[in-house]
Amino acid sequence: MTAAGEAGELPQAVRDWLGSLAWERGLAQSTREAYARDMRAFFGWLGRRARNATAAAPGGDGASDNCARGDWRRVTSDDISAFLETCDARGGARPAPSTRARRLAALKGFFGWARAEGLRDGDPAVVIARPRLHRPLPHCISPEEAARLMEAPSPDTPLGMRDRALLEILYGCGLRESEAATLPIDAIRFEDAVVRVRGKGGKERIVPLGSKAEAALKAWLGAGRPALGPAPGESAVFLDKSGRPMTRGGVWRVVKTHAAATGLPADVSPHWLRHSFATHLLSGHAPIRAIQEMLGHADISTTQIYTHVDASRLASVVRSFHPRA
Repeated sequence: MTAAGEAGELPQAVRDWLGSLAWERGLAQSTREAYARDMRAFFGWLGRRARNATAAAPGGDGASDNCARGDWRRVTSDDISAFLETCDARGGARPAPSTRARRLAALKGFFGWARAEGLRDGDPAVVIARPRLHRPLPHCISPEEAARLMEAPSPDTPLGMRDRALLEILYGCGLRESEAATLPIDAIRFEDAVVRVRGKGGKERIVPLGSKAEAALKAWLGAGRPALGPAPGESAVFLDKSGRPMTRGGVWRVVKTHAAATGLPADVSPHWLRHSFATHLLSGHAPIRAIQEMLGHADISTTQIYTHVDASRLASVVRSFHPRA
């Protein structure tokens, strides 16, 4: 079901905007559904506020009533600010910054679209600053730990070949576990030493294929994969022991199994390897714009968190070795 179809009694303009997010911006269905929920929450809040105002002071000026009926053309920046401060509060507490940021993103998206489409004169959300979010630093492993992990699977069995190729491409190309699980054979271009990755929202990116990952993939595709007996025409690179395409859970279990065998932290996951890919590139002085492209981040601010990771690493070096630290 599309996000627009789940929008319920939202104004037609909001439903039109939600419907446009798939074909104009290529947003994932989960994002569109989240925006639909946020817009329902906003218009529901407007309605409750209008009813409360009417009960308290009958015969008011009607501005809130217009908002309650879905007259989004009369929504002001004050309406939006009040909503962001009070929606879903429990016991008088303000909503979490992450909740306010997500809902503001939906409102900015809609009102910006409405203004661009000529449906209203101004954008009431444009003047509202996004809340500052505390982003936890991503976890990563050291290059030495990564090397141990890559060498953990046996190169002499089909599943060992698969696991080594899988770990190499997660760490060597920065793939998400879902991207690795759904990677088709024709996405690997050995002649150009690149991998064509289809990421979130169906967006495609090209990632260079390192020599270690290339060797592991060639071994797996040449000897290991055929030994598992895939069905004719099966296009997935990575298969389970029955010859069927791996699932995200299967990718996760491969990482967990070999991480435990090499003494790495118990919470190591495929995303740790993606974080490690980016952090180690940055430590090697790779341009952050290039890292952004390889990770498939739409916004450079998402990638910039890795500068903080590297700064933390350098700070620990200073604390450990500088005589005046």
